[in-house]
Amino acid sequence: MAGAETSLEGAATLRNAFGNVFSFFILLLIGVLAFSIRLFSVIKYESVIHEFDPYFNYRVTQFLTKNGIYDFWNWFDDRTWYPLGRVIGGTVYPGLTLTAGTLWWLLNSLNIPLSVETVCVFTAPVFSAFASWATYLLTKEVKGAGAGLTAAALLAMVPSYISRSVAGSYDNEAVAIFALIFTFYLYIKTLNTGSLFYATLNAIAYFYMVCSWGGYTFIINLIPMHVLLCIVTGRYSSRLYIAYAPLVVLGTLLAALVPVVGFNAVMTSEHFASFLVFIIIHVVAFVYYIKGILSPKMFKVAVALVVSVGLAVCFAVIAILVAVVASSPTKGWSGRSLSLLDPTYASKYIPIIASVSEHQPPTWPSYFMDINVLAFLVPAGIIACFSPLSDASSFVVLYIVLSVYFSGVMVRLMLVLAPAACITSGIALSEAFNVFTRSIKFQLPGLFGTSQVESGESSSSTVVAETDTAKSEKNEDSSKERPSRKGKKKEKEIAEKATIKSKVEKRLLVLPLEASVLSIFLLVLLGAFYVVHCVWAAAEAYSAPSIVLTSHSPDGGLHVFDDFREAYSWLSHNTEVDDKCCFCWPLINDKTEVLPGESFFHGHRNMTLYTLRLCDWKIIVASWWDYGYQTTAMANRTVIVDNNTWNNTHIATVGTAMSSPERAAWEIFNSLDVKYVLVVFGGLVGYPSDDINKFLWMVRIGGGVFPHIKEPDYLRDGQYRIDSQATPTMLNCLMYKLSYYRFVETDGKGFDRVRRTEIGKKYFKLTHFEEVFTTHHWMVRIYKLKPAKNRIRGKSKKPKSKGSSTASSKRSGTGKRNPWQ
Repeated sequence: MAGAETSLEGAATLRNAFGNVFSFFILLLIGVLAFSIRLFSVIKYESVIHEFDPYFNYRVTQFLTKNGIYDFWNWFDDRTWYPLGRVIGGTVYPGLTLTAGTLWWLLNSLNIPLSVETVCVFTAPVFSAFASWATYLLTKEVKGAGAGLTAAALLAMVPSYISRSVAGSYDNEAVAIFALIFTFYLYIKTLNTGSLFYATLNAIAYFYMVCSWGGYTFIINLIPMHVLLCIVTGRYSSRLYIAYAPLVVLGTLLAALVPVVGFNAVMTSEHFASFLVFIIIHVVAFVYYIKGILSPKMFKVAVALVVSVGLAVCFAVIAILVAVVASSPTKGWSGRSLSLLDPTYASKYIPIIASVSEHQPPTWPSYFMDINVLAFLVPAGIIACFSPLSDASSFVVLYIVLSVYFSGVMVRLMLVLAPAACITSGIALSEAFNVFTRSIKFQLPGLFGTSQVESGESSSSTVVAETDTAKSEKNEDSSKERPSRKGKKKEKEIAEKATIKSKVEKRLLVLPLEASVLSIFLLVLLGAFYVVHCVWAAAEAYSAPSIVLTSHSPDGGLHVFDDFREAYSWLSHNTEVDDKCCFCWPLINDKTEVLPGESFFHGHRNMTLYTLRLCDWKIIVASWWDYGYQTTAMANRTVIVDNNTWNNTHIATVGTAMSSPERAAWEIFNSLDVKYVLVVFGGLVGYPSDDINKFLWMVRIGGGVFPHIKEPDYLRDGQYRIDSQATPTMLNCLMYKLSYYRFVETDGKGFDRVRRTEIGKKYFKLTHFEEVFTTHHWMVRIYKLKPAKNRIRGKSKKPKSKGSSTASSKRSGTGKRNPWQ
């Protein structure tokens, strides 16, 4: 008997070792798959940075690798948000930059001389493999290794994650999704083990997430909600306390070390839920503690005292939080957070947030595009999490429910839904395969040579049978020697166990053989459709960089539109970085006392002229904020606004200039020292994301700060039109003129292929701007501000009458009006 048990244990150990090795190689292949499926952009195009924000991250990484981390923290960038500038170290999430910089330093230390751009391009594919492995670890803690491998394979290919992690997509989400999943894994690991070691690692992983992405607030709200759910449902344990309390304390302290977060970790409403649950869990822990050391009578008295004191403390904390929140006009919430809680908030109060396409709610087809068949497997995975329900599975259910809601509010958060959908779908597929394969094994013992295949079940059943027979033999012997009711009771229990076991085996045979085989075939077919869709999405939908566009002609020819880089290259080679000029600037002496002077007007009111000195005059380029990062990174020129969008007034100023007539726009740009204006136009080639389609947001944002810009002035029957039915305000605004200047020369009609109509005003001249460059496909047009005309000296004519002199004074007064009004 002992020998049989030893041999069975050895076989089980060997089987487990083989399974671990097999799982390791599967995970290795999943990592290779996750990396390689994201290389279509490099294979089809070239190794280039994509989109808009990644260019800023690339520029910051270049500065970090060249100047070091101390200069990076203290870097004041004077090429953005002119004339204000930007403190980079205090306004950027440094996780991505530090990660790529560290990878570049390690590779060069190993004599692998890769450029900074190459490291930035491939950072996202590398971390997508890490995210797949983290998904395996998380799902394994919830439902086992089989579900973990399935979820990891699904995440490696899910289009929603591919869209933000292809090669060249050097954005914060490239490393943040891995940090998100790994933080959740360490929380579940701590919850299952109660280890303080994993709790500390969890706080460190949360710190990395805070460094990487502003979406860390999702973690610090989801975990407290799960802790509160466990407390309410009576699932409190010491493991729950160990998993949560160190995260709040260490995580908050570490988060406050990130300059862009700072005291927001304890002063904003996004973090208050974690502190409130922190107080609640301590009250509950104290109640459980005194329950074990006091008598029941004393326990009731102590519970009443603890609960009353705890409620008083909670109410006091809530009162303090309410007082702090009430002092803020947004009640302590950021604009994006308020947009998530109230989907209509941004469109009503903050048009700059609503203008971003990523902040729009998704359509139903986008769910099928981004998660495909996982949308149908998620409900099955939720049901599987309830059989049985554990602390870990309840966390997954809460995660998927919240992520579905947030993804429905903002299409960008489909990225947060993707891991949850993969985890629940992996659980559903794993449970389904277990049921179907088990049904086949029990019904076809001879087909697979099941004397070996079912060695696990058969051997365990034989062991149980042997032990049961041994026990029954002992009971029989003892009953022969000393018959009693106790022996009969044991025999009855053994018989009941045998009947229960037979019932369990019968329950596993519910599904017929044909149904099981057909179901497995359908699941494999469903997986094949998923793989085909993911490969197509990676190769066609999400691999094209926005900086380089392509199209196919009817005969199959490929046309490449490289206008963006053509325009930035022209700016870089045909304009000087700095020109020397005479400029008025405040001079400060050694005692930091400002030398007073006389007042003068230079585009702003009440500026003070202190001294006149020779300084650097920068080439300022004005454009809509979408192209600020690219202009700074690729053309190395100073911009008025960029994609950081931290100053709504500055952006509204540019929107007001674009919405104003030519003369008023020239005055605004000239007061900001602008020399060049860049516009994106897609009317010739059919590029829909041009500035004319974004013009309505320029009007709304500009009108929100400068009331003389009124949206109805640009509308005809409630629509923005550029044809003959367009309003005079629309036809005379600067954006229309800069976009359609000489456009009629292309085809003689002025037909706009994006708006699918002929333009209304075809022939006009520019008086204050001159065209200096237009790209090959007319997608980017650059204009230069003409200098102000010199005054002509001479005798001025005497006014003929009093009325004429009054009229001339009025004209001169209107000519000197403030361009900001």
